[in-house]
Amino acid sequence: MTNAVDRHPEQPPEAACRRTGLAPNVRGALWMLGSALGFTVMTTLIKYLGADYSAGLQTFYRQTAGLLVLAPLIVRDWKGAFYTTRPGILLFRSAAGTLAMISSFYAYQKMPLADANALSFTRTLWLVPLAAFALRETVGPLRIGAAIVGFLGVLIILHPGASGIALGLPQLAALASALLFALTITGMKVMVRDHTPFTILVYAAALGFVFAIPGAFMGWKWPTPLDLILLIVMGVMGIVTQACYIKGMQIGDAAAMAPIDYTRLVFASLAGFLLFGEVPGVWTLVGAAIVVASTLFITWREQRVRPARPG
Repeated sequence: MTNAVDRHPEQPPEAACRRTGLAPNVRGALWMLGSALGFTVMTTLIKYLGADYSAGLQTFYRQTAGLLVLAPLIVRDWKGAFYTTRPGILLFRSAAGTLAMISSFYAYQKMPLADANALSFTRTLWLVPLAAFALRETVGPLRIGAAIVGFLGVLIILHPGASGIALGLPQLAALASALLFALTITGMKVMVRDHTPFTILVYAAALGFVFAIPGAFMGWKWPTPLDLILLIVMGVMGIVTQACYIKGMQIGDAAAMAPIDYTRLVFASLAGFLLFGEVPGVWTLVGAAIVVASTLFITWREQRVRPARPG
């Protein structure tokens, strides 16, 4: 949701590097680490507040915070901010994004933080079939194979045993959230052809706020002063996380930045252990390693074949 990195023609990336003393990928990595830390703070608060505030209500506070942050920019040019030629896709993205947020919040409330984070990484795996069916992109056997291996990693995270696969509502919510987020990314790839990122972000915030209202009323509870502060911090951290992620991806190479995003699995494991006494199991660690490796390969492969040919 942040503005694009200022790189004027007379100030190439090399000049920026000389000013800061850091290479673009290093600066991008720092932004990505900030995103991972912010995401950990947000999910920790989601879990901490989950006993008293439903996922739908927390989503409402998250969307409210996002809309309030954007409000001053929207007021400056509200006609331009809301101009669109594709209202249907914007409605779909916002509805899918709100459902994805509610589902992910529920998963973080009910599951160990490390497990929920590991399953959230399947978003990249879902993008492979969506690219083929929704965007009509040609997807080669290597990416298909990597996606299949990644979903095998998901089965390992769910640790099948004598009692069957541990697939309850929280696990289903985590997987559904990843799929829904992948759908919003697919929709964004269509929208950026003739819409600015700011317009897409404004609609996501405004419509997301509207779509979150029913879920908030269903589980409404007036927060205590302390809880209200924590809910506001949780919502603001969601915006900070998004801003740092976009900034890091803008400055550094996507293939180099992608691995750093997975540090949030480490941070989540530490937070879960120190604050909630959660110890990641062997199944989670092995499955997460497979999912991470698969998604990293898909990211690396897309960078190598673009724009030459699909693979």
